[in-house]
Amino acid sequence: MVSEYLKQNTAEFHDAAEKLFSSDKIFSKTFTLEDYKKIINTNYLMLLNSEDKIFSSLSDKFSEKLHLDKRVKLPLIEKDLLSLALDNQTASHDLEFANEHEALGAMYVIEGSTLGGNVIAKQLSKTEGFDEVTFNFFGCYQENTGPMWKSFKEVLDTEVTEENYNEVLSGAKKLYTFLLNVN
Repeated sequence: MVSEYLKQNTAEFHDAAEKLFSSDKIFSKTFTLEDYKKIINTNYLMLLNSEDKIFSSLSDKFSEKLHLDKRVKLPLIEKDLLSLALDNQTASHDLEFANEHEALGAMYVIEGSTLGGNVIAKQLSKTEGFDEVTFNFFGCYQENTGPMWKSFKEVLDTEVTEENYNEVLSGAKKLYTFLLNVN
């Protein structure tokens, strides 16, 4: 299954992202509003430079099966930027996906961020100094976070054949590399 293949082969990238964003501080309640602004700004730049490209790379089959209309996150994170008084920016990086499979790999990174983001939102909402934070992006699916992740993985695992695993992995690595080097 491609979802397991991706999980195993992107673990070092996932760990590097957690380290970059000081995720350990979230659970020790030492995560600050400045830390949060960094994570939101970086995720914003990732979405700004990738979401439209990913969605436009996917065939109608994937658009329909993945319910892409329910997975749009850029407007949500823009609300977070506004509430945090951070500036909107323009897309400035040449991030391209060679094909639909690379786009699916990149989407794996974004959808995975919502899974972790839901945990982040819940934890930070109980942390001092985060009373006024809205969590539009990290709370995007609310109680549907698990089912949305599960349906995404099911589509990947049923529609992507083993011969395309490396292309999907390539897309995931491209987006992780972008995320880790955007600032």
